[in-house]
Amino acid sequence: MMSFVNLEVLDNHVAIVTLNRPEAANAMSKALLEDLYGIIQEIDQNKQIYCTVITGAGEKAFCAGADLKERRGMSNDQVIDAVRYIGKTVDAVEKMKSPVIAALNGVAFGGGLELALACDIRIATDTAKMGLTETSLAIIPGAGGTQRLPRLIGIGRAKQLIYTAKAITAEEANAIGLIEGITSRDSLRTTVLDLAKTIAKNGPIALRQAKTAINQGMQVSLTNALEIEHLCYKETIPTNDRLEGLDAFKEKRTPNYQGN
Repeated sequence: MMSFVNLEVLDNHVAIVTLNRPEAANAMSKALLEDLYGIIQEIDQNKQIYCTVITGAGEKAFCAGADLKERRGMSNDQVIDAVRYIGKTVDAVEKMKSPVIAALNGVAFGGGLELALACDIRIATDTAKMGLTETSLAIIPGAGGTQRLPRLIGIGRAKQLIYTAKAITAEEANAIGLIEGITSRDSLRTTVLDLAKTIAKNGPIALRQAKTAINQGMQVSLTNALEIEHLCYKETIPTNDRLEGLDAFKEKRTPNYQGN
């Protein structure tokens, strides 16, 4: 049976998740979403994975969003359920315990951009285009786009992109903080894996706690956010990794973190 999402686990604690429907611009069919959701759960249960990369197969698309051909035959209730499932899957990506990098190898429209927004860091090729294009189809972003985009780039810019349904270039996206970097198509894998490996060299418990502190802290007042940070910091204190970090610093060597 064909898998619509591939998982590759490298020996340096990095996982690569590839959306694998290049003939359909890696659009989010029900089968692809089921595969992606299952792989997300698998990664979260694997304590040897410290950083994950999500990308798309082929050279044209990261993900073109929902599978509109599949949606044509649906009833109104089925469409609502389908959008809910996209949202559930995107939420699961955001809630992954360890850092996630979106490697935008091509277009990221609608749900595809919403998937990228749920990742921690976004790196795109210089030919990639992206946008929340839903209003051009007389709908709105329904998998977190109206909420995550303004939190990332500001309310005014987010409204402009959503209201116009405009697709922007990687250069434009970089200028407004929608992505964190641009590279050539040929260099994308190397650039993103270098970043992922750099992240994965650090303490895995610390990475998870830093992600929790940032994500949860952004939703509350500064006073409450500082308390969240303190609680997350405390989780790192009794770990063997913290002691290993101190020993490695003293001995001027690379630490060997075990995630405990």
